[in-house]
Amino acid sequence: QLQASGGGLVQAGGSLRLSCAASGRTINGNAVGWFRQAPGKERDFVATISWKSGDSTVYADSVKGRFTISRDNGKNTVYLTMNGLKPEDTGVYYCAASPYVSPRRMAIDYDRWGQGTQVTVSS
Repeated sequence: QLQASGGGLVQAGGSLRLSCAASGRTINGNAVGWFRQAPGKERDFVATISWKSGDSTVYADSVKGRFTISRDNGKNTVYLTMNGLKPEDTGVYYCAASPYVSPRRMAIDYDRWGQGTQVTVSS
């Protein structure tokens, strides 16, 4: 089970750090990704990180340079540090684990999903 947390209400330009903690079944050996869904829109890719091999990461163009994905395999947790938040970053953020070890951009490549955490950025 994946548990996403850390969302909240923040002003534009502010920061948040989301956490994705795995319980029961670990995420060791799995790539992990973050996706977000704004009201009335499809779920979009945000960032993904590999299981290891130097922790390869991939970001959506819209968040490059502002968001950082990282993981602590000892704690079975993946983080998404979000700086310079914009109103268009508002949405429910979901973390997901993939059966693959390399970074994945497509939601179809993930088979375990957390429940989501709400991020709201006010202008």
